[in-house]
Amino acid sequence: MLTPDEAVLFRAFPPIGVILFARNIGEPCQLARLMIQLRRVLPPGALLMVDQEGGRVARLRPPHWRGHKPAAALGALFDTSPAAALRAAWLTGALIGLDCAAAGFDTAAAPVLDLSIPGAHDVIGDRALAAEPAIIGRLGRALAAGLMAAGVQPVGKHAPGHGRARVDSHLSLPAVDANDLDRDLLPFALNADMPWMMTAHIVYAAFDPICPATLSPTVIHEIIRGRIGFEGVLVTDDLAMKALSGAPAELAARALAAGCDVALYCSGDFGPTEALLRTCPPLTDTARMRLAAARTTAARSRLPLSPVPLAQERDRLL
Repeated sequence: MLTPDEAVLFRAFPPIGVILFARNIGEPCQLARLMIQLRRVLPPGALLMVDQEGGRVARLRPPHWRGHKPAAALGALFDTSPAAALRAAWLTGALIGLDCAAAGFDTAAAPVLDLSIPGAHDVIGDRALAAEPAIIGRLGRALAAGLMAAGVQPVGKHAPGHGRARVDSHLSLPAVDANDLDRDLLPFALNADMPWMMTAHIVYAAFDPICPATLSPTVIHEIIRGRIGFEGVLVTDDLAMKALSGAPAELAARALAAGCDVALYCSGDFGPTEALLRTCPPLTDTARMRLAAARTTAARSRLPLSPVPLAQERDRLL
């Protein structure tokens, strides 16, 4: 549950939202109480996010919430029946979105738009939809549309592409030396109108040989905003990951100065979180407009959905 110190901190230095992890989530009644506590201390309209891709990256899990096959299962289905795979992707997004929305979340960190690359680190692995960029683009778009049909804002990740990484960015800083990354960019470009995207903590030598994407003005402005054409909310991957070095408050300031709209810090440690919130620059006017547009897009896309028939249809297809 929310501690008294956390409640005081969030009232004094309010974040734009909170992301919850498995350590915060037990069963539905406990989660509901935590959500009420958060809504009482956060600003009106604050975002509540959860990392809920399905497969092995899921914070809402059975027996209390639905389980889902990994994204690669959708890519495998596409090989035999593209229409069924696209329908299953939309249904999966809608079912994930229904669980997220019922629990009180308005934003889900999904879908993954990274390539499946043989020989790369399995931190992405079966989280990737496919190896072919155009297939990823189509399936990722269907997943995102399903999430928005449930009223949940999707977050495409990890721009400009994590698939080639040979080390886990949770543990160390990957470097991608490939000169031609057009294939990596294509799934993101095909989803450039997505409400949110998340950056990758990776150095791309072809773009910026020094700074990882999250901290690189070149990658953010010339590649993500430029070549990909993304105009929505750009959020960092977790600044607590070991790919980045430095104090979280410093990293947040650098990421925002580089062009990210939102800094994400997920350790749960009170001291660094307090230091970050005390010093973090305020939202820019542009970031506020992007956040408002993301919320509006999801709200306008929302459909009346019945979870049982959707689940039955998705299971039949998969």
